[in-house]
Amino acid sequence: MLTRINQKNGDQLSILGFGCMRFPTKGGGIDEERSIKMIRYAIENGVNYFDTAYFYHNGKSESLLGDALTGGYREQVKIATKLPPFMVSKLDGAKKIFATQIAKLKTDYIDYYLLHMLTDKATFDRMVDIGVIDWLEQLKREGKIHNLGFSFHGSKTDFEEIVQAYPWDFCQIQYNYLDENNQATKSGLQLAHSLGIPVIVMEPLRGGKLVNNLPPEVIKAFQSYDKKRTPAEWALRWIWNHPEVNVILSGMSDEAQVTENIKIASDADANILTEEELEVFDQVKAIMQEKTKIPCTSCGYCMPCPYGVNIPGSFASYNDKYLLGLKQNRWKYMQTLGVLSKQPSYASMCKECGKCERHCPQNIAIREELKNVKKEMEGPFFKPIVRIARKITRVE
Repeated sequence: MLTRINQKNGDQLSILGFGCMRFPTKGGGIDEERSIKMIRYAIENGVNYFDTAYFYHNGKSESLLGDALTGGYREQVKIATKLPPFMVSKLDGAKKIFATQIAKLKTDYIDYYLLHMLTDKATFDRMVDIGVIDWLEQLKREGKIHNLGFSFHGSKTDFEEIVQAYPWDFCQIQYNYLDENNQATKSGLQLAHSLGIPVIVMEPLRGGKLVNNLPPEVIKAFQSYDKKRTPAEWALRWIWNHPEVNVILSGMSDEAQVTENIKIASDADANILTEEELEVFDQVKAIMQEKTKIPCTSCGYCMPCPYGVNIPGSFASYNDKYLLGLKQNRWKYMQTLGVLSKQPSYASMCKECGKCERHCPQNIAIREELKNVKKEMEGPFFKPIVRIARKITRVE
């Protein structure tokens, strides 16, 4: 297992991290016996970074990880878990969540603690205003958390604001060969690295979509170079080729995935892909681009929208629906652009002022495309559901 040094604190982290969101299931819940064996096998083979969250597996993931790390395994690993801002309206709520997490994980401290799923700087500002950040800094001084970071799902401009708004110990972004110009983007990855902030990468396979839903032309392009290398291996090696990446999280759901990923992580170093291999990715990305509905690169020149629309985010969700056939795409669109952000930012908020189109380097007919997004991603009950969900999650 290869490792990379956390440039902020000197931790030697395995380049493969275990994402605890997709454990094998049995009878509607986690298959505890299999999951614990997988976790311990991973540790025994060099994996030392485990990422969970308060609500993964309906709140059972942290407990399962806590059980798996008994018997001397806890001392061998770094635990990362997350505080969900969208469930916190007052400081006392955050304190109760943290106390529950510590108990579930059977530990006295959290190595890497994150604000979960930030989509805009306003959400971070709200955490500052209600005293959460000051309290987390106090926990750091007390040794109850060792590193404070955030996970991100939003636009490039939002990421740039958040990553520069606080002296973060680390950050977590979605990044893969399909998302090079989506969400935080490659420039966001490079910005974090330039600031000395370690980067943890999530969704390297887009929840398996870069393995199971690839167009046939992409499979053919990969196999033209190496028929033995799986799409998963191609995708992971592409990310590990970036020296700015410290750890890739993989949500491994069976023993074969654990074994394969550990094997790949034994020699997937930075800057080792050949020109020929990189040319394969150029072919793959060209194929993907041809199948992309809207040629948006998430450059952010169209932002900010005077009416609050997250234009790149709307287009990204729309493109994903057609490119990868994501079954839960509408829910993800509602979640990131309607429910969890400080202010809703979905496509139908567009007032057709046209300001965005004057700044778009791709000359996209943004107003017309936002109408298409609205038609495909928002139904007649979209807005009432968003209003109810925001009240339930206490965002407002």
